[in-house]
This record gives sequence, structure tokens and C-alpha cells, in this order.
Amino acid sequence: MKPARSLIPIGTATLLPHTVQSVRRLEERLMAFAAHWGYQEIILPTFEYLDVLAVGLAPEVLEKCYKFADWASGRVLVLRPDATAQIARMVAMGLGGDDVPLRFSYRTTVFRHEPEHRGRDREVFQVGFERMGDDSVAADAEMVTLLVEVLKQVGLSNCKISLGHVGFLKGLLSRSGLSLSGRKQAEIAVARKDLPLLEEILEHERAPRATVKAILEVPERYGTIDVLRWGKGIAGKDRSLLAPLVRLEQVYELLERNEVHETVVLDLGEFRGFDYYDGVVFDIFTNSLGSELGGGGRYNHLVGRFGRELPAIGFGLDLDRLFSALDRQGITPPNGFHPVAIVAPSHLKRASFSLAQSLRHAGHCVVEQELEKSFKHSWRQLSRQMRGQRTTRVVLLEGRNEQSPAISIVDFSYPSNPPRQQPVTLPQLIQELKNPSHGHF
Repeated sequence: MKPARSLIPIGTATLLPHTVQSVRRLEERLMAFAAHWGYQEIILPTFEYLDVLAVGLAPEVLEKCYKFADWASGRVLVLRPDATAQIARMVAMGLGGDDVPLRFSYRTTVFRHEPEHRGRDREVFQVGFERMGDDSVAADAEMVTLLVEVLKQVGLSNCKISLGHVGFLKGLLSRSGLSLSGRKQAEIAVARKDLPLLEEILEHERAPRATVKAILEVPERYGTIDVLRWGKGIAGKDRSLLAPLVRLEQVYELLERNEVHETVVLDLGEFRGFDYYDGVVFDIFTNSLGSELGGGGRYNHLVGRFGRELPAIGFGLDLDRLFSALDRQGITPPNGFHPVAIVAPSHLKRASFSLAQSLRHAGHCVVEQELEKSFKHSWRQLSRQMRGQRTTRVVLLEGRNEQSPAISIVDFSYPSNPPRQQPVTLPQLIQELKNPSHGHF
């Protein structure tokens, strides 16, 4: 027999019904909340032409893509590696309309090859939100505020948003005299928080000592408004360095007015891994999880790569990590799946189906189970099954007359032998199902 791990690809997952229901409910809460902010859901294609999507993605991202041939055209297709680039392509084609700002939301899966030893998923479930056509400070603040609010909506506490601007560090690297290759390597090192590698790159490129000192200090500069004062001291009169700091200051002031700034940490070393970010950027962290829950930022030039200049900002959340963070805080998202179990002997099968349909039309989830023997001889086995399904009560049909069988509620939550039975009529049963305080069906 083959090892179990070889049966499915590494980095993928199979979600079973209980988990799926919880994940879907979590998605629905996030999407419904954002809809009140005007974000409308879109559905993106699972694969794209590689040569089309490659315009918006860095080479290191393209290297992680899953590629295959289109049998019809012979062109190379790629499984979705990034939803933001897809939305940029869509908007550039005019599919999103001309009335800006555009607000979109999505729930989707992205696929990227990750080395096994890095412990990252290759199939990532995401929920994301994008705002396009508005380059204002208010738009930046709206996205950060929306992020704070959606996390509150699902009950996640102790979150911190690391807020920065890629322009500051890029400006420092630009004036350091590094080669284009050296700057790119340095940016990747900063995005990975790999300070030893960053120092090695700067030494290899023979950057001036004063500049090297400032660059190496940047990732350590995080906090509140004092961080920006330090940055302005480094910038001096260099407008390319001052502009990102001024933008961050303006965004932070708006967040203070929105009373969400206490969740935000200003971080001059914040640097997202995708090269299309060119302005304000942010990551989301929580004490209960060692990795970020998601992140985003401004990408004003990405849509332009596909043919239409349009500023944009957005963020995405990793649903698996979000779910794990909630679980570690003792918050289990409700799965919404509490079926009413109807048990009946085989000769009452038609009556059981009729009752099940009546309850379904009343808005309940119903499953039917046939009793091989009478309830008197089957209740012990049925009790074990109900405990396994986290159910304390069932609806029982008995009698010989299929036209008018006796209906009763059997309650297994009490240590009685046999369990309690409460005779009810159909209207009484429907009313009882509306009151969940007496145990789960």
C-alpha cells in the first residue's frame, strides 16, 4: 500500500462537511459585511493565458505558477496565482465599467508552488476586497478601516496592522547606488525580513556606510508617529523620501479620526512580496498565529500594465490562517449545519418523507433514517449514533397507520433509560424547532 501522504499533492487540503460549513459561514459574514460598504462580489476564472497575466506579475511569482497547455490553441495556461492581477486585467479590459471608484470583493483560491520545507500551502483560500479609480488618502484610510472592521466582525481580537509605504525604502535603495539587480535582491530580503541577507547584499554592492546604516535601521523602525519623525530626519530635503512619509502621516491622521489607529503600527520596513505595490502597504498579524493573516496595499501602476491607467488599493485574507487564528482564540465559527433527524420504521417511509418535506418547506434541514427494528429495540444504537453526530434529540414516527402516525420528540440528553419521549402534533413540532434552547436535533 502506498504511503498516505502520496495520495494527495503536498500543500493541498480536503475539507470535510463540518469544516466546510464553518468556512462558508465565515466567508459569508465577511462578504456580507463588506457589501454594506459597497463592495460587490465578482467571480474570476480559474486559469488564464500565461502571456496575458505575466504582464502584471514579477518573474519570481511566475516561477511558482502551475502551467499547462491549452489543447485548443496551443497557448500556455496558468492556474490563478494571484487574484489582484486578474482583477487589474479585468478592469483594464473595461469589464468593470467606467464609473469610478470601483469596489469589488471576491472569494477564491490561488495556486502557487511552494517548496515542501517552507511549510506553506500551495492551494490558498482567500477573501479579498479591491477599490479602484481613487488615489486619495481617504481611500487608503477606508481600506485599513474596512480591514479592522471585518476582523472585529468575525470576533478576532489582538490583531495588529503593520502599516508602511514602499516608497521610503525604495527611495533609500535608489540613492544608495545599488545596481538594479542589487536593489531587487534587497527588496526581496526586506520583504522576507531577512536582515543578514540584506546586510550581505549591501556590502557586496559596496553601498556607502552611512546609507547602509540607515537602510539596516529601517526594518527596526516601527511604532507610532515617532517613527515618521525619525524617517524625516533621514530624508532631509529629499522629496522622494519625504512624500511617502507625508502620505503615511495623512493616512494615520484619518485613522485617528476613525478611532481605529490603536490597531495600527507604523512600520517603515513594511514591504510586501509582490512587486506591483507602489504606495501604502499593510500586513495583518495576531498573537495567536505566527504568520500574517493577509495583507495588501496600493498598486497604482498595475492596471496600467494591462493598458488602462487607474489607481487602486486592496487587500486579501488567508481564510485557513484566519480560521486557525479564531480557533486558537477559542472562537469556533458556527457551521450552521444542525439537521433535524427523523427516524421511522420502513412501513412508515412515505409518512416520514411527507413530514420531512413539511419541515423543509418550513426552512429546516432534515435527514431521514430508517429503523430496522422497533424503537424499543433500537434506542441504544440510536443513542450512540446521536452522540457521534452531536445531536441530543430526534423526531420519531411510530404506529401502524401511515396516514396518521404518532409523532414524538425523543430526548437523549437526560440519563434516563429509555430516553424521554414527548408526543407532539406537526404545528407543535414546527414551533419547537424554532426554540433551540431545549437541545439540538
